[in-house]
Amino acid sequence: MNLVLYFPLLLLGALLLASSVRILREYERGVVFQLGRFWKVKGPGLIILIPVVQQMVRVDLRTIVMDVPSQDLISHDNVSVKVNAVVYFRVVDPQKAIINVEHFYEATSQLAQTTLRSVLGQHDLDEMLAEREKLNHDIRAILDAQTDAWGIKVANVEIKHVDLNESMVRAIARQAEAERQRRAKVIHAEGERQAAETLVEAARLLGADPRAIQLRYLQTLTEIAGEKSSTIVFPLPIDVLSTLREGRS
Repeated sequence: MNLVLYFPLLLLGALLLASSVRILREYERGVVFQLGRFWKVKGPGLIILIPVVQQMVRVDLRTIVMDVPSQDLISHDNVSVKVNAVVYFRVVDPQKAIINVEHFYEATSQLAQTTLRSVLGQHDLDEMLAEREKLNHDIRAILDAQTDAWGIKVANVEIKHVDLNESMVRAIARQAEAERQRRAKVIHAEGERQAAETLVEAARLLGADPRAIQLRYLQTLTEIAGEKSSTIVFPLPIDVLSTLREGRS
């Protein structure tokens, strides 16, 4: 009879004991409220709560990988693009993450989307494609500063894709082809200029001594004579004849 009377009390005590015991993993912290007011952050390990008087909210301290949905935006040079990104962040102050903001994950996600549109909208398309590291750093710095009040640390931001419509892709391809042709023409012109300068220098050196021209002429005749040709017709400069006469005299 006594066991029957005490059984409800024993059951109630067991339930209260079970509700007062919490076990937090190494990467978890518990934000404890006492009668609705913040008391302390506890964990990891075994946590004992006073039933009814104290309540606890679990907070995960591991790095969270958040995918930012594709955002439609207009670049500074009026090009319509779609950009998505990924944000790496974690909770460094569980008290702020629970008290200062409702649902810190959703708040960080919305802030990341608006910051992505705001920052990239200030840059031209060429900068989005060529200067991603700088843009990633700028977005991360803004997010980290604004989420500091929420106890959030933004570790990294990576722009994943910059999607263009087909007409813009074709326009960029034409621009790249024109740039390659321009560079090829510049390189060709530079080669012609260097060759002309070399020829002018060679002509100056040959003109300094008439004998140098004669030797060059004879060398050319030797090269022609080495070819498989039965008949060779070549002009004989007057300077060579005069030199030969002077040598005989």
